[in-house]
Amino acid sequence: MPTLQFKGKSFVQNHHLAVKFHQLVGVKGKSLTDKVSLHDNLIVQGDNLKALKALLPTYAGKVKCIYIDPPYNTGNEKWVYNDNVNSPMMQEWLGSVVDKDDLTRHDKWLCMMMPRLKLLKELLAEDGAIFVSIDDNEQHRLRLVLDEVFGQDNFVANLIWEKADSPKMDSDYFSSSHDHVIVYAKRLDNFRLHKLDLTEDELKHYTKKDEKGRIYYLKPLRAMGGQGDSREARPSLYYPMIAPNKKKVYPVKQDGTDGAWRWSKEKVEREKHRIEWVEGKAGWVPYFRIYADTSEGRPALTIWYHQDVGSNRTSKKEVNEILETDNSFGTPKPIGLLERVVEIACDEDSIILDSFAGSGTTAHAVLKLNKEDGGNRRFILVEMEDYADSITAERVRRVIKGVPKSKNFQEGTGGTFSYFKLGPPIEMEHILHGDRLPSYEELARYVYYTATGEEFNAEDISGDPKKPFIGTSKHYPGGVYLYYEPDMGYLMNRAFTLDMARALGKHNNKRRLVFAPMKYLDQDYLDELRIDYSQLPFEIYKFKE
Repeated sequence: MPTLQFKGKSFVQNHHLAVKFHQLVGVKGKSLTDKVSLHDNLIVQGDNLKALKALLPTYAGKVKCIYIDPPYNTGNEKWVYNDNVNSPMMQEWLGSVVDKDDLTRHDKWLCMMMPRLKLLKELLAEDGAIFVSIDDNEQHRLRLVLDEVFGQDNFVANLIWEKADSPKMDSDYFSSSHDHVIVYAKRLDNFRLHKLDLTEDELKHYTKKDEKGRIYYLKPLRAMGGQGDSREARPSLYYPMIAPNKKKVYPVKQDGTDGAWRWSKEKVEREKHRIEWVEGKAGWVPYFRIYADTSEGRPALTIWYHQDVGSNRTSKKEVNEILETDNSFGTPKPIGLLERVVEIACDEDSIILDSFAGSGTTAHAVLKLNKEDGGNRRFILVEMEDYADSITAERVRRVIKGVPKSKNFQEGTGGTFSYFKLGPPIEMEHILHGDRLPSYEELARYVYYTATGEEFNAEDISGDPKKPFIGTSKHYPGGVYLYYEPDMGYLMNRAFTLDMARALGKHNNKRRLVFAPMKYLDQDYLDELRIDYSQLPFEIYKFKE
């Protein structure tokens, strides 16, 4: 497989592994919920690389659909490279604006994207997909990076979105009217897209009814148009079919030359219930039925027109109307575009993640669809800029509550969200010195995920200091336990003893994992009690496969 080489690639290929886990700190005053929870709709403010890493303990392998709209890197966005990679060259990049005069702007963009894409892949469910908006400036490089991260065999489509609803008359060459949305599945063999409902105009073609009352229309079975409609091009599709009068019928083109059928002999046999013969002047001709099965609908096209999903112009109007301002927010995406993504890629209870959240269109689309069909989809937004509260979260608040003076958004969608800020890193060596000790829940989240690789659920915490249960896992069906308090006195004097081990109860031949600062038990006792012991802070990686 061809690979893309760029400055800094060797330093960022595994940088996502070196990113420290950070605490996620709930902000009640900026949330719109009775109880701030990581299992609510989420808006996370902070660097998206660190935020994605912080989300792994709760959401690894759980996200059905990822949509991102990263900087297009045209040289006009004024974005800044901020990843603290251990490389002298890349240390020099830190904090400088990436503009058109920057000769390394493509390298910087690729170095920024690669570790984020790798973490996004970890968050994606096995049957999930990622949708990435981009323009022609980086589209070709993005495809190669996505090939490398997700695998070229998992490429699904290059969608074309008609972003402009009128030409730019001052363009020097062509008036750009489209953007790309690149789609990759995590595993193509697991991935399925939902079909779209047929429109009234489309239903007009279905003029026939079968014996069960289902409507359909007929399409010729002979291949028509293109290079594959001749016998020479598709010899295996040139064969006789038996007409109602028992005569052999071959595919013949309008010019009288040998043609080809659309289907193989095997498919004709499988789908014979759909084949319908029509007698005309030239004799019997086979057609096949196309049903208007509204339970399945039609597949989405690879070109999305502005009339169907909105344009840049409509998206700016939407944001201005919701926020009641005339100051357009950059180039937001229209609600219809994200609705289409969610409709075809998600189920009614899926999780949708957007780590370049901007004005919050992804959340708006999820809330709107939930209101329309009663779904229980959830969104996760990550935004690092200062406007995460004043624009991103504020838009979501107004969408949920409704905008009284708005023509189109007066009625709210309902719903909730929890607002989190990125807290300090969880650095285990700090436990030795008592610096920035994490809360019990945050350390439990960290050690549980790091040791097991499985999702952590804070609701599993027992709260019992004698039996400090934090969850079960595939490898530890007997439970995972954490003896910890954010207090140096506790950490210096707490040791795992035989009495504490017995207080955990009978093991029933199920292995258990215990985290504690020290232990006063030898290995024979631990083996007898079916306990794996992990000392804080040193050995948390020991048990993860």
